[in-house]
Amino acid sequence: VATTGALVSEYAPKGRKNLCNAITYSGVPLGSLLAAMLAIILLQEVGWRGMFWIGALPIITLLPLAYFKMPESVAWLAARGRLDEARATSRRTGVEVPEILPSAAGSAAHVGAGKAGFAGLFSKTYAIPTLLLGLMSATGLVLVYSLNTWLPELMLRAGFNAKGSLSFLLVLNGGAVIGALAGSRIADTFGPKPVVAACFLIGTISIALLTLKVPLGVLLAVVAIVGLGTSGTQTLIYGFVANYYRTNVRGAGVAWCAGFGRLGGVGGPLLGGLLIGAGVALDFIFYVLAGIGVLGVLLALLVPAARGALELHSTAIEPTLKAAPGKMAARPARTT
Repeated sequence: VATTGALVSEYAPKGRKNLCNAITYSGVPLGSLLAAMLAIILLQEVGWRGMFWIGALPIITLLPLAYFKMPESVAWLAARGRLDEARATSRRTGVEVPEILPSAAGSAAHVGAGKAGFAGLFSKTYAIPTLLLGLMSATGLVLVYSLNTWLPELMLRAGFNAKGSLSFLLVLNGGAVIGALAGSRIADTFGPKPVVAACFLIGTISIALLTLKVPLGVLLAVVAIVGLGTSGTQTLIYGFVANYYRTNVRGAGVAWCAGFGRLGGVGGPLLGGLLIGAGVALDFIFYVLAGIGVLGVLLALLVPAARGALELHSTAIEPTLKAAPGKMAARPARTT
C-alpha cells in the first residue's frame, strides 16, 4: 500500500495528485464495502472460512498484473543511472525524466538531497513533521479499525439484527469512498492540510451524533458521514504524506505513515473490545471515539508547511551508477 502511494504521487498529473491518491487508497474502504455486501449475502452459506477464501481470490489476478504491467519509477531509474529505461518509461507514461545534477558545486541548493529513505525522513527538515504525521495516521487508524471491527456489534447492542448491523458497515465504507474522492478534489485546490483537519472535525461531530435517537434514514446518513470523517480522512492522510516529502524520501514517508499508523490499527480493535467487554454504555464508547477525532484535528493543524518538498517532475537526481560510455559520469555531491 505504501509503495503504491509513492508511485501514484509520481505518475499523477500536476494539480490532481490528491485526487489520484484518493482514487488509489479508496480501494481499501471499497474492499471493506464489498466484503460487507458479500457477508450479508454469503456468510450463512459459506461461513467465515469461506469468506477468507473469497478475500484471497484477487491476489491470484492482481499480483501478476502488477508485476508485468506496473511501470517502474522514472526518478528511481534515473537516480541509478538507468537513463535509457527511464526515458522509455517516460515516453510511455508522460512523466518527465528528472534533471541530472552536473556537479557537486551545483547541488548547494539541494543540501540533504543525499539523505534518502528513513535517514532523510528523520533529518532536521522532516523530523517533527514525520512524528506528527505518524501520530495523525495512528489516530486515524484507531477510528478506522475500531469502527470497522466493532460497529456491527455496537449496532446489535442498539437493537438492530445481524444483517442490519452489517448494512451499517456497508454504508460506513460507502461514505468513506465518496468522501475521500470529494475531499481530494478540494485538497488539490486548497491543500491537503486544512481538508484533513476539516474531515477529522466532521468525523468527530458525526460520531458524537450517533448517540442521538433519530430515524433510521437519518442514522444511516450520519454513519455515511462518519465514514467520510474516518476512513475517508485516512485516505486523504496518505495523499497528504505522499505529496509532503521530496522524491527520495517519499516512499519512506508513506511507509512510515502506514507502518506507524498500524499501531492505531492494532489499538482500535483492542480499545473497542475493552470498552465493550467492560460493559461501558454505548453512548460513552462513541464519545471516546469522538475525543480521538479531536486529537486528529489538533495533530493535522500542528503539521508545519512543507519545506524543501520538490515537485517530482523537476526534482534533481544524482546518478549512483556510471553514465553511458563516452560521457563523463556526474560525481555525487558530498553531504553532511
